[in-house]
Amino acid sequence: MSTNNKKIQATGRILCLLLLACCFLTSCDDWLDVRGENIEKEQDQFETYKGFRDALTGCYMKMGATDLYGQRMTMTDIECLADLWYPATETGDPAKYYLSKHDYTKDEPLAAFKNIYASAFTVITTANVILKNIEENGSNIADAKARDMIKGEAYAIRAYCQFDLLRLFGQMPQGGTKTVKLPYSYTTAINEMPAYYDYNEYVNRLEQDIQQAENLLKESDPIFGSTFTTLNSPGNKVEDDFKYYRQSRLNYWAVRALHARMALYMGKTTDAHTIAMEIINAKGADGQPLITLSGISDLQNGYNAMPSECLFYLSKYDVNDYANRVLIGGLDMQVRDYYYSITSDMLNELYASIPGATASHNRYLNEWNRLAKDVSSRVAPTLKKYWYDESKNSGSNVLVTKLQIIPMLRLSEMYLIAMETSNSLPEVQSLYDTYMSACSFTLYTPFETLEQAREEMINEYRRELFGEGQMFFTYKRNGANHMLWNNEIIKEDDYIIPLPATEYDPSLIKN
Repeated sequence: MSTNNKKIQATGRILCLLLLACCFLTSCDDWLDVRGENIEKEQDQFETYKGFRDALTGCYMKMGATDLYGQRMTMTDIECLADLWYPATETGDPAKYYLSKHDYTKDEPLAAFKNIYASAFTVITTANVILKNIEENGSNIADAKARDMIKGEAYAIRAYCQFDLLRLFGQMPQGGTKTVKLPYSYTTAINEMPAYYDYNEYVNRLEQDIQQAENLLKESDPIFGSTFTTLNSPGNKVEDDFKYYRQSRLNYWAVRALHARMALYMGKTTDAHTIAMEIINAKGADGQPLITLSGISDLQNGYNAMPSECLFYLSKYDVNDYANRVLIGGLDMQVRDYYYSITSDMLNELYASIPGATASHNRYLNEWNRLAKDVSSRVAPTLKKYWYDESKNSGSNVLVTKLQIIPMLRLSEMYLIAMETSNSLPEVQSLYDTYMSACSFTLYTPFETLEQAREEMINEYRRELFGEGQMFFTYKRNGANHMLWNNEIIKEDDYIIPLPATEYDPSLIKN
């Protein structure tokens, strides 16, 4: 790497922290690891507005950890559960192999689940500490809107992680025969055991958190007085620098998008459709659409994670470093068993439901590295979503807002939700026209029925959100007994991931 690019990377690291913490200089781990052991330190942490800001930043940084959304819950383990990656051999990469086989008895997948579970509860506990101290020490934040913004985001972070624990470890949302109780945590110490709840009570608590977050952010989020573009430009005057970069945080519209995702998963299709359409039609403070679908311009600029349409992303300054260790991205490397790739046949099958897409579809042409080859010199396409060309002088602000990101909620998903849940074929077709236009593909046959459209949305989830950790949950909420690229019949047990041994109680799962 050139000296100039090293300087850019260094600047990006600094600005990435500014993006989330605005000069966040304290160590999150220091205070995260002492909950229940050093009450005095916690009290010191929340004596100032900066302390609350640092704590909230700690949540987002922990969400971006490799064991959570930085890799396992987006790029690798969760996508193995959906059989999206070409399977490894048992000796080459046993964790990848057993996850793809839905064999949850072996040490490797059990270790992966334990790491995910522990990381999620670290984030949740941190959010709980913030919420507790907002109640006890909230007066230390003089600005009421800033206080409500932090409180709203803490509720949203807790809901985001608890929802994914439900989707991963919980029972089938519809049509299952087994019931599972799961912990919904309000505890403020890692060593405290949270109470367990059945599915309906767990969902009620999720919905309460989402409603709290929406209510608080609707009155405090700076996005209502500005635009995402303006807030991504630190040169613009904002009275509080912690209110910049709203796409990198769970802003009001991101929480609404999470609400739509949750409603769809729980079978509340009317609610899901209403919220998705609200987001699609939302206007910014300038009277223009709040956010638009990413088209070819993002991809031509090398912005492969579709930042222009992200309602929420995690800023991750080293995403190119560690993602390429497993995904390869656009690098010229030989694909081996422990890398994550697909085959040429799989890539073609991914787009088979829209014939002719391989000629112009901008995701097919730009999101996949079709030059990578395996050890037998066969083409082994690798995903470029998290890769960017470091040789280009991107500028520090571009690095942290366009390149060094992990998409968490995107407008494309809202279009998919709206189309899947719509009861109007003309509305579906209109939405699909807009959606496919953003993909640079318009030569498709119009849908003849709503059922046909809903079936195609499953294919679109797989294509559009590949590498973002949503397909396993799409299969699960639909009770699918078949996954693309898996010849086995998928059973209910394959969808219910076992809780880590330290948490497991056989009485919590009933036939």
